[in-house]
Amino acid sequence: MQRQMNSEETQRLLDKPPYWCFCWASGLALAQWIVQHPEQVAGKRVIDVGAGSGIVALAAKLAGAKSAVACDLDPIALQACRANAELNQLKLNYSDDLFSESEPYDVLFAADVLYDAANLPLLNRFPDFAKQIIIADSRQRNFQHPLFSKSQTLYGETLPDLAEPDEFRQVSLYRS
Repeated sequence: MQRQMNSEETQRLLDKPPYWCFCWASGLALAQWIVQHPEQVAGKRVIDVGAGSGIVALAAKLAGAKSAVACDLDPIALQACRANAELNQLKLNYSDDLFSESEPYDVLFAADVLYDAANLPLLNRFPDFAKQIIIADSRQRNFQHPLFSKSQTLYGETLPDLAEPDEFRQVSLYRS
């Protein structure tokens, strides 16, 4: 039965938004890029930071990554990653704390993490966790950071469709 959410349900949703329930444009574009460029992950250990539903980690595994970790602070997001891995018959590993990772990875992916200014200090720490860092973002237009340079522009869309403006369908790919 369809019904409108009551105010308590709406407030719970606003207090802890389920970002993981969307396949954001940056995540989709990055996943497509990985599948089109399997040499970037083949035989490598990768971690997807801010994994959401796990599309980037799943794409890496599909493209031949030796191992792929879906890392997200939200335990429900990690449940979504597990469900999507099972649905796609792929094996992922999971982490809820990037800082607890003991061995460096070959590649760290992060999609749609720059929207929140509180995440920006993480960029300085990413090199502690991987040799190569690839960030995809559709929100920051003039992103400047000494460790990263824009390598290309990709196209993506958010699913389900949020009717976002075209400007949010243009995804910038930044590499360390």
